Amino acid sequence: MKIIIPGGTGQVGTVLARALTHDNHEVVVLGRHPKPAPWRVVQWDPTRVTGWADELNGADVVINLAGRSVNCRYTPANRDEILQSRVLSVRTVGQAIAAAKHPPHVWLQAGTATIYAHRYDGANDETSGIIGGIEQGVPDTWSFSVEVATAWESALDQASTPGTRKVKLRSAMIMSPDPRGVFDTLLGLVRRGLGGRAGNGRQFVSWIHEIDFVRVIYRLIEQDHFEGAVNVAAPNPLPNRDFMAILRRVSGMPFGLPASDWMLELGAIFLQTETELILKSRRVVPGRLLEDGFSFEYPNWEQAARELCERHKTNRLRARAKHQQIA
Repeated sequence: MKIIIPGGTGQVGTVLARALTHDNHEVVVLGRHPKPAPWRVVQWDPTRVTGWADELNGADVVINLAGRSVNCRYTPANRDEILQSRVLSVRTVGQAIAAAKHPPHVWLQAGTATIYAHRYDGANDETSGIIGGIEQGVPDTWSFSVEVATAWESALDQASTPGTRKVKLRSAMIMSPDPRGVFDTLLGLVRRGLGGRAGNGRQFVSWIHEIDFVRVIYRLIEQDHFEGAVNVAAPNPLPNRDFMAILRRVSGMPFGLPASDWMLELGAIFLQTETELILKSRRVVPGRLLEDGFSFEYPNWEQAARELCERHKTNRLRARAKHQQIA
């Protein structure tokens, strides 16, 4: 297959491009600032249909990951950039697909599990899940994230691509051992003795192992009955206190200092990020995938965390040995 990945220069794009290239597919990543990679990278402007759009003609799949990082303070300027970068890129990709003589068969559009409400009482699947944004007592920043998620999906709904099937990826945190990824960050906190519960520790953490993430992407490409929203998450989310306890145990760290809400708020200001990434309860389950018979290789966090820790250690040893050879 020929697979186009707009906005694929980040961690998630790298996970996908690496796996798809390994499986001998032709992968083309569209990026604002192309860098050398084992796959082809083409410069693009996510606000304008220009020369990069030729790549979509005759392609099999488009996986649009474009959007400004949400790992920042939600200032008015950052909010506008976060929202516009997502909506405009979807509109532009939609225009390019509509103009293609031979459009892709399927368009997988990145989204987020953050679209669901902050809750402890039940899990959110695609049918009965509660869309967030109107919960009482949650910060304005949390409502903003839901606003972005719904606008993102609405832009996809409005795109006129009758010859291309469209799927919304409501993805949980994608766990891989790559540097500067979510897992790398969490493991770093644990190794510094800071891997205790966050806040009251009751908030649910939804996640998916990178291997299962790639397998889900294949399933969504291959099965034509998948359209609309699909929760891309492991079937067993768990409370933050348990999530971190398991990570401490499998990494060999006997303790982890807890962080209260006010400590997290101060830390978020210092790190120029938002506490929503830690404190919002994301209890998301992959209802449609399970109904379709999808079997996860890593359905439980302990099994996934153990494999990721082992691979993270191997990667560090290889990087150290390579550095010593160069020196």
